[in-house]
Amino acid sequence: MKALHNAEVNCLLSVLLNSSEVKFSAAPYHDMYHALPLDEVDGPVIRTVKGCVFSECQPTPLKEPLTLAAVSQDVLRNILDLNESVIQNEEFVLCVSGGKRFPGSIPLAHRYGGHQFGNWAGQLGDGRAHLLGEYTNRKGERWELQLKGSGKTPYSRSGDGRAVIRSSVREFLCSEAMHFLGVPTSRALSLVVSEEPVWRDQFYNANVIKERGAVVLRLARSWFRIGSLEILTRTGELDVLQTLLDFIIKEYFKSIAMNDPDKYVVFFSRVVNETAHLIALWMSVGFAHGVCNTDNFSLLSVTIDYGPFGFMESYDPNFVPNTSDDEGRYSIGAQANVGLFNLQKLLVALKPLLTSDQLTQFHELFKAKLGFLGNQEKDSYVIAFLLKLMEDTGADFTMTFRQLSEVTLSQLQTGSFPPSMWALSDLLSHEYFRDWVQLYLKRLMKSDSDAARQHRMQGVNPRYVLRNWMAESAIRKAEKNDFSEVALLQKTLTEPFVEQEEAERAGYSSKPPSWAQQLRVSCSS
Repeated sequence: MKALHNAEVNCLLSVLLNSSEVKFSAAPYHDMYHALPLDEVDGPVIRTVKGCVFSECQPTPLKEPLTLAAVSQDVLRNILDLNESVIQNEEFVLCVSGGKRFPGSIPLAHRYGGHQFGNWAGQLGDGRAHLLGEYTNRKGERWELQLKGSGKTPYSRSGDGRAVIRSSVREFLCSEAMHFLGVPTSRALSLVVSEEPVWRDQFYNANVIKERGAVVLRLARSWFRIGSLEILTRTGELDVLQTLLDFIIKEYFKSIAMNDPDKYVVFFSRVVNETAHLIALWMSVGFAHGVCNTDNFSLLSVTIDYGPFGFMESYDPNFVPNTSDDEGRYSIGAQANVGLFNLQKLLVALKPLLTSDQLTQFHELFKAKLGFLGNQEKDSYVIAFLLKLMEDTGADFTMTFRQLSEVTLSQLQTGSFPPSMWALSDLLSHEYFRDWVQLYLKRLMKSDSDAARQHRMQGVNPRYVLRNWMAESAIRKAEKNDFSEVALLQKTLTEPFVEQEEAERAGYSSKPPSWAQQLRVSCSS
């Protein structure tokens, strides 16, 4: 069994860095990667893989012509230490789409398994993703760079290794949007689209259509997930399991002493706590992941693998964004329980720990959304009361909390809302809304000024989230080579808590259009 060797990204993107304006230094794959076993067989031959963590295989370049549809300036500058001038170089598109290898890079596909919709699915793995290498930036942060949609690997099963424009636009925009919402997430550097035909049955109804291929270059501190460990336990590869687990603890959980005899227990407890916090953050911004399988749950508790996600509009704890989820297993209200299921697959009998922490995290986040200071006995009741009113009236989740952060207390008292506060107007129709208002006003600290409360609440209640109708509008234009709305959304979502003139003109904080209710999103991508 050979180990990963010579996998240095000595000058990531150095082929682009002839300009004196650009200063860039790269670190090699960390030394511990050399201890992780590599597949004995090279190449993308689809097969059952044993005895390793990664398989070596090369990306398959997209067919030209290629178009650089979007770039995250924040990732470019603040993670990769690059000047925006590099995107003007024609080689940049090749490097970030798999057409040209980074110097020293050995592209890898990760082997993992997972429980999908509650059932063990066996070997899964990176079926259309290639890990290019690792970069340590000027701040000392280590980031792993991965292409998605870059061709077949040993884990492609019956897939073609490609991704299409609509799913790639959604992943690019949402990963960046979640970052600026303050939710731990993978990031996206770039979106490249091509004219290469890709055939997809979007809603699994035997209606196969031709779409266009695209590649996203995405980044994360680590791409290891619960399924990374599950596959090794399931196949009895306990030596590889211990090697990988020791690596993960040493590199990503540095506060855990490697000589601690309870290090695995401490590790699992940490994952439970941080996963509970992540799910609470999802729920606090109305985000439903859509496919909460164990192969999509990061061991570092960051949001990864954006597929048929959705941001809840009308408040509904049964909101399911994924049309493939007929039973509603991954509804927004079920995410905490699904998280518990996934963690039970990682370690048995941690339910009390998750339940206690999850409730605490949820409670504290919603207290902040309502502007509460301190703790009072009836806080949970006030929160639950409001959510019930929202459920009964179908009030918009995001804009109800945002408009509560913008309304004055006197407006709340009288129920006199301007037309722009359409979400609160929906709530006003409920017979018990005024009762809730009285409880809310009584709960707010008398010493707390209206302006201070509004400022505090506006810092945690976004005005803009990536709603499906907004993404769909951008996708329709992108498929016609008009990337203007992708750019507008990207700009808007970098400051989701700040009112923006262009976003307002585009209607991003207005009541969703009627056609938005007919949109469907599936796992097809």
